[in-house]
Amino acid sequence: MSDIPEPAELLVQQRGPVLWLTINRQERRNAMSHGVLAGMSHAIDAAQSQRDLRAIVVTGAGSKAFCAGADLQAAQAFTVDYSEPTGHLAQLLRRARASNLPLIARVNGVCMAGGMGLLSMCDLAVAASHAVFGLPEVKVGVFPAQVLTALQHLVPRRKLAEMCLTGEPLTSTDALQCGLVNYVSDDLDQKLDWLLQRLLDKSPAAIRRGVYTMKSIETMAFEESMAFTESQIALFTLTEDAKEGQQAFQQKRKPRWKGQ
Repeated sequence: MSDIPEPAELLVQQRGPVLWLTINRQERRNAMSHGVLAGMSHAIDAAQSQRDLRAIVVTGAGSKAFCAGADLQAAQAFTVDYSEPTGHLAQLLRRARASNLPLIARVNGVCMAGGMGLLSMCDLAVAASHAVFGLPEVKVGVFPAQVLTALQHLVPRRKLAEMCLTGEPLTSTDALQCGLVNYVSDDLDQKLDWLLQRLLDKSPAAIRRGVYTMKSIETMAFEESMAFTESQIALFTLTEDAKEGQQAFQQKRKPRWKGQ
């Protein structure tokens, strides 16, 4: 199976300062192909050097599915080459982890299995009221192993164990209560735009360095994290945006961010 997505499988669109990555496989409930995963990895990687981009939105086409996980109808749903030590989903999760641009999941419907990996790799998430979430891998004799690496930091341990071991789905209300998403709305795009606007008017430099800092300290012990953040706060204050932000506050005006 090719690593390159079919032209219509993954839509990569820049809308102003936001890059949209849309899985366009509605006939498969936006299930992931290897090409889609490789295409997403490339797009996220390339976006890091584009200073005109401020955020990345990940979503699925239509209104029924965000992503139903791996395409079980495909001959090689989980890997294309057993001699390769890394797989496409793992590579995508690595790219997302290394991104200093915030990723936002627009969960427009069913979010299952590997789709939960796409959700958990994002920094923020907004879900439609009809969205359904789950880890049904045990029902087909496998386990959400790679997804767990990212998901274990989002969901309480016992809820995560229940999801993995029973494979039973969660409603959008359940997902909100256990911290899988930030917001649930009947008007998904209105809420997404509301969230984006509250991000896009802030300092690009602070967000870029801030996302880097948050991800860096997640696995650190307390003293290691404290030493790292002590050095980081000094660097934050040296940016042009920090100087502009303080001047704007003192002069009681809106800041004019340079993103540097």
